[in-house]
Amino acid sequence: MPGHPDLIDRDDLVLLVVDVQDRLAAVMERRQDVVAATVRLIRAAATVRAPVLLTRQYRKGLGETVPEVEAALQEAREEVPVTVVDKTTFCACGEAGFTAALEATGRRQVVIAGMETHICVTQTALALAATGHRVHVVEDACCSRRSRDHETALARLRAQRVTVTCAESVMYEAVGRAGTGEFRRLLAVVKEG
Repeated sequence: MPGHPDLIDRDDLVLLVVDVQDRLAAVMERRQDVVAATVRLIRAAATVRAPVLLTRQYRKGLGETVPEVEAALQEAREEVPVTVVDKTTFCACGEAGFTAALEATGRRQVVIAGMETHICVTQTALALAATGHRVHVVEDACCSRRSRDHETALARLRAQRVTVTCAESVMYEAVGRAGTGEFRRLLAVVKEG
């Protein structure tokens, strides 16, 4: 479907969920909202058959993926590839396994949700943008321990021409039209939030 190059392109989209882990999420100001938005994004990605990448930062210290996100990933696996990459680098691009997994999708538009906005999300977004990926950071599906750090990171990303968007924009742009089975699935996802 023709449109602005900054819109979500369902055929080029990959969803990246960064470090939404138990011990990290426990100290986030907006944990519930961010987890709920991330779950909706995973379900929307499955609806439009977009692959999902998930990173986990230093699992020994930060724990496993939060149960709500893990459950959404299990559902998504029935429809799309879901790849999990464990990392110790703050920038996901610093892990060879991540780079290989992203390249294997063949997709160039990366939508990012996760924790923490000012650390792993920003470093990954800027690195991906520098390699020519079209990067969208979903502000309501990202957070930091302190809202000031989250807002500072979003301003920095905007200044570097990374698209900052919201979960519903991503979902509606990916589906693209009403009156379809996908749209009905999307409405169910939106109503959850």
